[in-house]
Amino acid sequence: MSAVGSGSVDGPPLWLLAELSYACPLQCAYCSNPIDFARRREELTTAQWLQVLRDARALGAAQLGFSGGEPLVRRDLETLIRAARDLGYYTNLITSGVGMNEARVEALRAAGLDHVQLSVQASTRALNDALAGAPVFDHKLAMARAVKANGFPLVLCFVLHRANLEQVGEMLDLATALEADYVELANVQYHGWALVNRAQLLPTREQLRRAEDAVAAFRRTHGDRPKVFYVVPDYFEGRPKACMNGWGRVFLAIAPDGTALPCQGASMLPGLAFPNVRDHAFDWIWRDSPAFNRFRGEHWMAEPCRTCPERTTDFGGCRCQAYLLTGNAANADPACALSPYHHVVQAAAMERSDATLMRNPKNSHGLSGAGNQRG
Repeated sequence: MSAVGSGSVDGPPLWLLAELSYACPLQCAYCSNPIDFARRREELTTAQWLQVLRDARALGAAQLGFSGGEPLVRRDLETLIRAARDLGYYTNLITSGVGMNEARVEALRAAGLDHVQLSVQASTRALNDALAGAPVFDHKLAMARAVKANGFPLVLCFVLHRANLEQVGEMLDLATALEADYVELANVQYHGWALVNRAQLLPTREQLRRAEDAVAAFRRTHGDRPKVFYVVPDYFEGRPKACMNGWGRVFLAIAPDGTALPCQGASMLPGLAFPNVRDHAFDWIWRDSPAFNRFRGEHWMAEPCRTCPERTTDFGGCRCQAYLLTGNAANADPACALSPYHHVVQAAAMERSDATLMRNPKNSHGLSGAGNQRG
């Protein structure tokens, strides 16, 4: 039981996400980094990150993701990977591939990296580069091949939205050609920049139906080679997702400045003072800090969540989404059809716009035409 008596801790933070930097060379309109990321320049030093890895491992963390922004901008990435390997972590690099070359792929393998997840914005050069805000498509394909040549399992991640959803079949064909082991087709979750650009990014129900049909057809033909994970957008599903498998249950993120978070987006929530690894012991952060206990367990739930039979499965859904759409993080996730705020999601699903604000605030573009640049 936590020191503040507000929630129970079932076990250690099995999954540690190290967000090494918010810096990134791309301009993705659905970026999940904080809207004010440009003002958050402070980053942990190499020595501080090494201490984070040691402390989290001592607490029980087993799987480690290096993310950002773009983690490749950190020159000490190989040092951190080597230390993580020595500590016994299973390590995953979550990257755009920009900042990588064949020599660095080899260096990552030599350092002991286990796994690479490479993001690709679309199946064609024109659309990919329009969505990324940079001419990177050919480089991404080259890096995917280099990853496979060095013996890594390759995960290709395509973030789906209105501008690229019609390409799902072609994305799966591309993944097959690149010999990907896994493909994640992740419909945009509307936080951060994606919420700012929601009216531009939200697909139609007909688009989603066609995409689901394309995935089903691919599975019938190819089986599990590659294995496809299709993440349905909860704006259209009627059920909330078990965000991070429940607040403070198995997942711990460390922001570039050392702030510890139960999910990457939680820093936006008002009234919560999230602890920093430079100021507090890891055990206290995970088990006893008020912020990590605020939405742990079921004590915070109101109806209809409090008596819902799904509460031990979806854990009440996403606290960030509840705050963003209702103004109160303790409200029932509006994505749930039983939520008294579900009408907010239903209304949003009807919105459409062609004006997109890219991750770099200096770049505003309309991407409605980009979806036609196929072939």
